[in-house]
Amino acid sequence: MPTLEATTTVAIDPELAFAVSQTHGELRLRWDRFIRAERLLDGATSQGKGVRTWTRHRWGMPMVSECVSFHPPSHTGMHMTEGPWFFERFAGGWRFKAADDGGTLVSWRYSFACRPAWLAPLAEWIGTKVLQREIRARLDGFAAGCADPEVLDAVRSGRRS
Repeated sequence: MPTLEATTTVAIDPELAFAVSQTHGELRLRWDRFIRAERLLDGATSQGKGVRTWTRHRWGMPMVSECVSFHPPSHTGMHMTEGPWFFERFAGGWRFKAADDGGTLVSWRYSFACRPAWLAPLAEWIGTKVLQREIRARLDGFAAGCADPEVLDAVRSGRRS
């Protein structure tokens, strides 16, 4: 099962960086170039363990994921419960650690497995190339969001969407 990771450092503390990562709606779309739309499901108003999220990738593919780990401000994790036919499994984790310079070291990791089994080796090779580029671009967008005054002001005032 391939695992991909990307890291960056942002110039804000871990609490604020984690809070930016948990934005939703239009505020999320300001920085998250990976998605075209997303919303919390089942009446949830904020993220937490057990909360499900519907997301539409920028290429149009939908996915429902469930938060399986939620420990502000250090890490969060999810796994796919419904998604594109070619994913057997998809999971991700985001980690936030104080950097020596006062900022935050951010690490995002995704793992996945493809189906059908006979196609998985080729699909996972292609998926690794595509998703590595996607995770890097998504993390770059997150870093831009962590420097965006509108995003930061909204998060600091308690607005997450």
